[in-house]
Amino acid sequence: MVTQAEARGRDALRAAQLYYMQDLTMDAIAHEMRVSRSSVSRLLQHARDVGLVTISISPPDDARGQMAQRIADRFGIAAHVVPTPARTTEADRLERTALTAARILTERVESSMTVGIAWGSTLSAIARHVPAKDVHDTHIVQMNGAANVRTSGIPYAGEILSRFGTAWSSSVHQFPVPALFDDPQTKRAMWRERSVRSVLEIQDRVGLFVFGLGSPQADVPSHVYSSDYFDERDRAVIEREGVVGDCATVFYRVDGSSDIPELNARSSGPDLDTVRRIPRRFCVVSSLSKLDALRGALAAGLVTELVVEEALARRLLSVTR
Repeated sequence: MVTQAEARGRDALRAAQLYYMQDLTMDAIAHEMRVSRSSVSRLLQHARDVGLVTISISPPDDARGQMAQRIADRFGIAAHVVPTPARTTEADRLERTALTAARILTERVESSMTVGIAWGSTLSAIARHVPAKDVHDTHIVQMNGAANVRTSGIPYAGEILSRFGTAWSSSVHQFPVPALFDDPQTKRAMWRERSVRSVLEIQDRVGLFVFGLGSPQADVPSHVYSSDYFDERDRAVIEREGVVGDCATVFYRVDGSSDIPELNARSSGPDLDTVRRIPRRFCVVSSLSKLDALRGALAAGLVTELVVEEALARRLLSVTR
C-alpha cells in the first residue's frame, strides 16, 4: 500500500520532471496531473525541499568568481565566495554564509559516508539551514567534546548533530567528554574506555569533516571562548602563545603551528595531523574578525574546501599577496 508521503514524493518527482525537463508551464502541468496550479507550485517546492531538485547558478566571470578562483589557486583548495551587502551585521553575514554552506555541503554528502562535525556557532547556523537529502548508511559523528564545569554540552552539541542527522536520515554519534580536560592523564585514561574508543573508531572513518573556526577575537563570539571553557590560566596561555584560532578546540597560531601542549594535550578534538589525513575538509568562515584564524588554518593545511564571506575573502587576498 502506498503511503501518503510516498504518493506526494511520486507526484513531486513527476511535476519536477515536467517543469524542469520538459519545460511545461504550471498551468499545463496542472491540467495533465488534474490538480490546481497552486498544488503544482507546492509539489515543486517539495521537490526542492527534499532534494529531488537542486539548482545551481553558473555566473560569468564576475568579481566573486574571480576571488574564488584566486583563493583556489593561491591555497590549492576549492573555494566559494558568498555575496553580502557592504553594510550589514556580522550576524547577518554568518546567516548568509551558513545558508550557502548548507546547500553546498548537502551536495557533498553521499550514502555510506561518515561525516565529522565540530560544534560551534558556525555549525549551529549551518544546521538551521541544512536541506534534506535521501542518503543511506550515513553516519554523523561529533569530533570534540563539549562539556565544561557548568554544562555537559550534550544539549548544545546534540541539537546541532540532530539537525544534520534528521536532514540526511543518518545515524548520530555523540562524544560526551569534556572539551578540555583538566589533566592530560585523565584524557589518556578515558581514551582507553571502550565506550569512548567506540566513538574514536567512528571518527577514524570520517571522510568529510565539517568545521568553522573559533577565534578569541571574533565579533560574533565563538562558543568555546564565551561559555566557561577557559579559566584565567588558559586565557593567559592563549595570549602568551599567540593563539589566533582553533579547529575543534585544537589551538594554533597564525603560521599554522600548534605546539601548545598546555592546551592541546588536554583537548578532546583531533590533533591537526589527524585532521590533515581526512580526505575532505569543509571549512566555513564569515567574519572579518576571523581573518587570522583563517590564515592560520590555511597555513596549517586544514582546509580542502572553503566557503567564505565576500568581505573576508577580499581581505584574505589583500594580506596574502
